[in-house]
Amino acid sequence: MNICVFLSAADLDDRYTRPAREFGELMGKGGHTLVWGGSAQGLMNVVADGVREGGGRLVGVSVEFLADRARTDADEMVIARDLAERKKLLLEKSDAVVIMVGGTGTLDEATEILELKKHGHTDKPVVLLNTAGFYDGLKQQFRRMEDEGFLPVPLTGLVLFAEEPVGALAYLEESRGIV
Repeated sequence: MNICVFLSAADLDDRYTRPAREFGELMGKGGHTLVWGGSAQGLMNVVADGVREGGGRLVGVSVEFLADRARTDADEMVIARDLAERKKLLLEKSDAVVIMVGGTGTLDEATEILELKKHGHTDKPVVLLNTAGFYDGLKQQFRRMEDEGFLPVPLTGLVLFAEEPVGALAYLEESRGIV
């Protein structure tokens, strides 16, 4: 399965890097391919290292203004013109999506896939990996949106909030009929 992972390219401490590496290793050992922003920096690099160590493939989609930061050992690397094209390509190349910790770019990517899913433009399973409670506030906001009628489909139909990497991957494999 090709799994798109949206996450930060920032250098972060162990409470974030450990689960990212663990998820990457689980992906690689499961024979999955990482589809990601292609960066050789920060958390993006950590998850890619985990996939590589586990024996998986790397498919990167960088963007022109960040191409100098792209990982050179990816099995495939595409350079998009801009961020909009990058998101489009990332989603086209993937069967499922995992959202890890990140900043505004990650949040933008997360809301785009959820909006597409809400309107029935994709049926890809989406997992928000809530490492160290990072997305607790967002989860609360989504629940409020659901409770107050802003979501036309149940929140559980849009995204699974997972606390651990193993649960995130198990959900994706189950969703895609891989056991």
